[in-house]
Amino acid sequence: MITAQISKGVIVASKASETLVRKTKSIAELFLRRVEETPDREAFRYPVADEWRSLTWRASGEKVRAIAAALLSYGIKREERVAIVCNTRVEWILCDLGILCAGAATTTVYPSSTAEECAYILSDSETQIAFVEDSSQLAKLKERRAEIPSVRKLVLMEGAVAAEDKDWVITLAEVEETGAAHLAKHAKLVDEQVRGIEGEQLATLIYTSGTTGKPKGVRLVHECWAYTADAMASINLMTTDDVQYLWLPMSHSFGKVLMASHLSTGHVCAVDGRIPKIIENLAVIRPTMMAAAPRIFEKVYNKVIQGVKEQGGMKEKIFTWAVSVGKEGSAVRQRGAEPGGLLAMKLRLADKLVFSKIKQRFGGRVRFFVSGSAPLSREIAEFFHACGILILEGYGLTETSAASFVNRFDSYVFGSVGKALPGTELKLAPEDSEILIRSPAVMRGYHNLDDATAEALTPDGWLRTGDIGEVDARGILRITDRKKDLIKTSGGKYVAPQALEGKLKATCPYISQVIVHGDRRNFCTALVTLDEESIMKWAKENNLAGKTYSEVTSSAEAKALLEPYFTQVNKTLAKYETIKQFAILPRDFTVDEGELTPSLKVKRKVVEKRYVDLLDKMYEGAVADL
Repeated sequence: MITAQISKGVIVASKASETLVRKTKSIAELFLRRVEETPDREAFRYPVADEWRSLTWRASGEKVRAIAAALLSYGIKREERVAIVCNTRVEWILCDLGILCAGAATTTVYPSSTAEECAYILSDSETQIAFVEDSSQLAKLKERRAEIPSVRKLVLMEGAVAAEDKDWVITLAEVEETGAAHLAKHAKLVDEQVRGIEGEQLATLIYTSGTTGKPKGVRLVHECWAYTADAMASINLMTTDDVQYLWLPMSHSFGKVLMASHLSTGHVCAVDGRIPKIIENLAVIRPTMMAAAPRIFEKVYNKVIQGVKEQGGMKEKIFTWAVSVGKEGSAVRQRGAEPGGLLAMKLRLADKLVFSKIKQRFGGRVRFFVSGSAPLSREIAEFFHACGILILEGYGLTETSAASFVNRFDSYVFGSVGKALPGTELKLAPEDSEILIRSPAVMRGYHNLDDATAEALTPDGWLRTGDIGEVDARGILRITDRKKDLIKTSGGKYVAPQALEGKLKATCPYISQVIVHGDRRNFCTALVTLDEESIMKWAKENNLAGKTYSEVTSSAEAKALLEPYFTQVNKTLAKYETIKQFAILPRDFTVDEGELTPSLKVKRKVVEKRYVDLLDKMYEGAVADL
């Protein structure tokens, strides 16, 4: 039975089977315990060229101990910062664990960061040593060497060190050799260092990508990750037998919390951050679990729907029937029951004819997905559930070590982010329903930014999330919008743009991204980008063959294609929410152009500023009937 304890506006979701047992002091301690308990089990899978290789926990432990010992031999002290500038790969995780086992703190740097951004982060964090992935990342730091005087050494993961760089750069192989030699003389060095780690020591500095201004370094201590590891273990999402596919940025807290859960459970983790390889990797890895941003599910959903429409005829009728049956089954399962009788028979047939093919797109073995980083459309979650694929949406911030709320296998509500992890408290601000969170996972402040810290944290430890939400008597939380993203029209009406954007992406298979605009305007408009693969296939079949992507997106035909979808969504909205005009942009948003964060969230303010002339044009001479 699930209950919600409510006292003085504080809500703590609880469940008898989710008793929080604290057994982790630090991620470093958890890792060494995992190595000792299951030394010969497979820990990691990782690609080398076109071949996938494996590491056992024992072999991983040897590498991590060597890295930690080397850092100690270089004079790294407790809480001193060591940076990682690298895409998601197994070396990222091993280096991070080595840093933590040395008692130092990891500064995470997104590999897409510019040379200027890298220099700012390394300087602000006073980083002493930096692990860099390859020559392209190395070049960025070399360019700004004068601005990062605290950095004594760079460690190159991939490639050889040029002769002119040997005063500053060494290879990861050399680091491991140095560490192994140091351990030969001081066998217990790393174990003693790990035993001495205290919960309030700094473990990670994660610089939030933000939408404007300089990034802020979020100070996460060992207790943040230790609590999160124990809390995730208590809800039993993952099992020892799972195979997780990890491609999310390890520079982001979402990736880091998945690492903590991996160490707790000891399952296999296949690591490869190359996003273009996701579909190919799914067929090879055949994961049982994967976490992703909503954009991945949106793209698969749109491809499935578009493919069915193109086939038409009997195949489309069978698909429509199967989804209808699947939704009946989904409704039963959402009530906590299992379909039986005739419905069970129809579901087996629907699975054979349709759903099994969709499951194969994900490798055919997925037990569940976790969606986070941005809101997942309820329509898309319900579609996949109808197909027998469960997506459990969760919620958290970098400032809460990522995981604060998540739906459970036996208690999920689509359109919500589920219940709090055991030990996490929630309350809603009485004036505007802003979500406030208090737990051991909440950051200890922003690095070198006392004013920003005071603005984010209350004196008694509550984090102001900036998100607006509502919670029911069971403790299930729904995120309704970002506090700063809420639109207030000139007519005084409030509009939650994320809800509208989710509806549009779930309705129109050609839309890649959409931003609803209208703050202090007299009606709402939208900026839209189109999925290149889908729209170019449509163009080829609709007398636009030979046109470039930008020519297609600017065509009257593309605008006419989208209009019925906007009309369909507008019929479900209040009059003041309806989108009166929209414009199609000439290209999709990208991380490199600064329009997406590395976790694939749209930087709303950046996009609106970039296309302000286009937005203004949609309001010229227009008077909306509100």
